[in-house]
Amino acid sequence: MTKINQIAWDDTVLPFQLDRSGVRGRVARLDGVLDHILTRHDYPAPVAAMVAEVALLAALIGPTVKLRWKLSIQVRGNGAIRTLAADYYAPAEDGGPARIRGWASFDADRLDDRPAFDQIGEGYFALLIDQGAGNLPYQGITPLAGGSLSACAGTYFAQSEQLPTSFALSYGESLMPGDDEPRWRAGGVMLQTLPAQPMGAGDGGSGEGGLIEAADILQGAESEDWTRANHLLSTVEPLELIGPSVAPTDLLLRLFHEETPRVFDPQRVEFGCSCSADRVRGTLSIYSAKDIGHMTTPEGRVTADCQFCGAHYDFDPASLGFEATVDAEGNALDAARG
Repeated sequence: MTKINQIAWDDTVLPFQLDRSGVRGRVARLDGVLDHILTRHDYPAPVAAMVAEVALLAALIGPTVKLRWKLSIQVRGNGAIRTLAADYYAPAEDGGPARIRGWASFDADRLDDRPAFDQIGEGYFALLIDQGAGNLPYQGITPLAGGSLSACAGTYFAQSEQLPTSFALSYGESLMPGDDEPRWRAGGVMLQTLPAQPMGAGDGGSGEGGLIEAADILQGAESEDWTRANHLLSTVEPLELIGPSVAPTDLLLRLFHEETPRVFDPQRVEFGCSCSADRVRGTLSIYSAKDIGHMTTPEGRVTADCQFCGAHYDFDPASLGFEATVDAEGNALDAARG
């Protein structure tokens, strides 16, 4: 594949359908987006790996939802890696790019040589859908289980949506010809099918701790189709997922040529953060002047840093809270109102 074709597929999500089995899916490739997310922070290797995985999951899952604003994935545990978060923002206009951001908090002193997922410990995987102002956010939570974040995502869909879902993901640093330094890349495939018949309320599953699995939902021909598609997916090589020498369309033909794959228009993704000075001011608007005083530095300023993009904000404390005496430009509010 030429360099031009590689660039064309970087930071894209390609929807597809396997017509023979009735399984739908996505192929995602993250290059500049992931490198942008990770180079904003000096993450140790296991933390960077988990941020890469949660960002890739957001890229794959986000386009499957009829989304008007934001889909968020949040992972919290009691281990060395305490929090993982990724947001997928729907395109602002038809044909425009979606935006992704990601972040993690961790205790560096507790990190060790165990697999990265094991260092999250016990906790939960949450998926939140926020359709914007005037809509109540939706949240689904499932326990951390299965040995990977992608397994947790599959468990979420089985429990909350009764949609059998599976993932094959790969990520890491790679040095491409012509590059001076290695760059983070990630790639993955998501498969998903609709259940033939939803389980009844209160029915237990056959998975760990009674969790629902695909075998509990699908029966007969649907189960055979799902099993066959996942067997084919299991043959994929990590470098095929990441690329860059294999285009997503070629990957689908390699894996699923007997399933008659059909592709749709790809979705572009880019790094994007929703933080702004006005948003920070809005967050602080509920605090009194006394509260703002407790946040003020010895230098007489209130500062805030975005966990996702690293943006730094610096404010005059007199301009913050519901008892502010000046506006953002330093003009007296009484004079401005007059």
